Amino acid sequence: MVMRGWVSSFVIIFLLFGTKAFAQEEARAAWQIIRFEVAASVSAATRALTVRTKLAARNVGQGVGRTFTVRLNSAAQVKSASVNGASATFRSREEPRTKLQQTTVNLPSSVAPNQTVTLEIEHSLPVQRNTGLAAISPEGAQFLPLAFWYPMPNTPYSARGADTAPFQLTISGLNANEKPVSSGRANGNSFDQPLNAQPFFLTGRWEVIEGADASRNVSAWLLAGPTEEERQAAERLVKLASSARAFFQDLLGPAPDVPIRLIAVRRGAGFKDGGTLLLEAAAFRRSKIDSSTALLIAETVAELWLGGATPIRGEGSSVVREGLARYLALLFIEKEFGKEAADAERDRQRSAYAALARRDGPLSQSSPLFETHFVAVPNKGAMVWRLAERTLGRDAFLSVLRAQLQAGRENGISLSSLRSALVERGGERLKVLLDYELDQPTTMDLLIGLPHQQGGEWVAALRNTGPIDASVTVQATTEGGKNLLAEAVIPARDFGEARFRTAERIARVEVDPEKFYPQIDYSNDVAPHMPSVEEALSEATRLFTRQDYAGAERIAREGLSRSPHAQELRVILGRALLAQKRLDDAEREFRAVIDEKLPTPATLSWANVGLGEIALQRGQTAEAIKRFDEAVRSEGLLAAVIAARQARLRAESSQSSPPIDESARAFFAQLDQAIKSGRKAEIEALIMPGELSTFASGIVGTQPELWQTHLLRTERQSGDRLVAEATINVRALGQEKTISAVLVLARAGADWKLVEIPIFEER
Repeated sequence: MVMRGWVSSFVIIFLLFGTKAFAQEEARAAWQIIRFEVAASVSAATRALTVRTKLAARNVGQGVGRTFTVRLNSAAQVKSASVNGASATFRSREEPRTKLQQTTVNLPSSVAPNQTVTLEIEHSLPVQRNTGLAAISPEGAQFLPLAFWYPMPNTPYSARGADTAPFQLTISGLNANEKPVSSGRANGNSFDQPLNAQPFFLTGRWEVIEGADASRNVSAWLLAGPTEEERQAAERLVKLASSARAFFQDLLGPAPDVPIRLIAVRRGAGFKDGGTLLLEAAAFRRSKIDSSTALLIAETVAELWLGGATPIRGEGSSVVREGLARYLALLFIEKEFGKEAADAERDRQRSAYAALARRDGPLSQSSPLFETHFVAVPNKGAMVWRLAERTLGRDAFLSVLRAQLQAGRENGISLSSLRSALVERGGERLKVLLDYELDQPTTMDLLIGLPHQQGGEWVAALRNTGPIDASVTVQATTEGGKNLLAEAVIPARDFGEARFRTAERIARVEVDPEKFYPQIDYSNDVAPHMPSVEEALSEATRLFTRQDYAGAERIAREGLSRSPHAQELRVILGRALLAQKRLDDAEREFRAVIDEKLPTPATLSWANVGLGEIALQRGQTAEAIKRFDEAVRSEGLLAAVIAARQARLRAESSQSSPPIDESARAFFAQLDQAIKSGRKAEIEALIMPGELSTFASGIVGTQPELWQTHLLRTERQSGDRLVAEATINVRALGQEKTISAVLVLARAGADWKLVEIPIFEER
């Protein structure tokens, strides 16, 4: 059962990309991009992108090349192609399985192995619906690599991974107040990226914050019109990125000389390449640096060396690019915020992987086509590299990595070359470990039994279901609270034991307490059994929902006794205490979460909701509103944001009427009338081009008899946006409903347009 999922996925890869055996038997050309030159022109009027791309490529295969095939967005319209400056014929078709457009250009003369060719393609790409990958809007344009907006021979879905190379990118067609941004060095509307990267760009209106030390070439790009708090948050994040660059320079050698840019975006957050990171705008509205943002920044900076200065190629490249980058990022988190913060992040990565460990496949064969890929590769990958470091020793591990990165500057490194270098240093023990962790699905489960006294010692039985020996630490906790450690080797698919020489009774034992080994089940690592974070959170949440607040408190405390820095558990504990009217106890738990060095966005929101409710019950309305504001700005879990918005309305209404922008009131009166008319053209005229197409079609399809928006509150945001909270009375198809909604307006010239509906719930 464990193998079925990854075997079927491997069959898909086999069908998509052919067999390696055939490739070895028949000499074939293989293209490696050595430079991109891209000119992109944005047309807001036609909602289309025109692109002219020049690809310089080398034949790194064993046979001559007679054709050159690239992949593009299925909506792209190829207009012309040329090879080495001469016009060339081409044909386009859809790839049945990827649904991408495959364009094959005929080369006028064959290209021998190790020779280069220059291919130029011109095409247009219409954008019907805006997404985080491709968008054209009065607010700006956004084109990321996964939109396949430029031609690429190899996609992220291929065994070799996507093409990366130095590039030059020029963007035109911008409005007077728009500014483009990409990665690399900027010169007006052009960008020159000397590292190995993928072309992408955004346009919009930003305010650039460079921080106190501009010489480090780190900047934050805030949406136009930021608050002073947002500027201060930007300076904190710029400082963090500067510290990360200095840390990795000490660890990996001289820093690549390219700018680091942190860009506030409304969608597409988390994308990072070539030193540029897209961050959700809320990251700049939080009162302190959160764990997700810190990890993304650290990974972005690490990838300047890993994949940027030194290209990563070949099968399994994502295990190096993403898994190793996360391992390195956690070293920086540990240095910058302490071991507890890094361990908390490692616990989250372990929990994320544990949810799919039983159906995951071999890391070295993983591809974005695997449903487990985006969770398994960075999280299990980081665990595997940490385990290799533990086996080899940190200094030796990093020494091998530095040498590999330096030696691979020209031709790159691969998963195969890196593991070979590590095995050469670490010997057979490390080879066996990496062969299992990288080339086989996870089957290991480490179990421990109840300790019993035997002579003058306490003995705990151990079991290992994995196919390799497990070298583990076992931790015992005595009834007096003293921690004892023992080392043990549990043979493959066999039993072992850990011995502790102490006269004091042992209350608890745990195998592999730092969780070095990826496992299929972590719940049996402790004896007597204690709920894992996942078990405790699930059960405590269930009891809380059933209003068994005392039960939720008990389970949360049990979970925290095993994992004291599990922020989600501390939040549910605080909420359970608040529901029992134990305000002082609840406040202590909520403040403990906020005081964590790296809180998560979700816990920031929930903790502020809790503190706001406590302030309300104490009659401190101004403090309550301040806390609810902070919870909304943090944009953690949607449930927390909804609770914060509702509580803020209650608190503000108790003092005076919440603020309402009169221009917004006029807009929604116009929208109500357009919706009741049922005329699609009138409705779409009030919606931002490319946005909310499903909403508009649904409204026209039902044609409500009544649609009346009652504004409860409005608030201006940076980027010339306005957020409205409202209730909407609807009568359609013989039914009456009341909708609770949050609607976002944005400026298009001088007019408001409806651009986003993040909350739309029937009461």
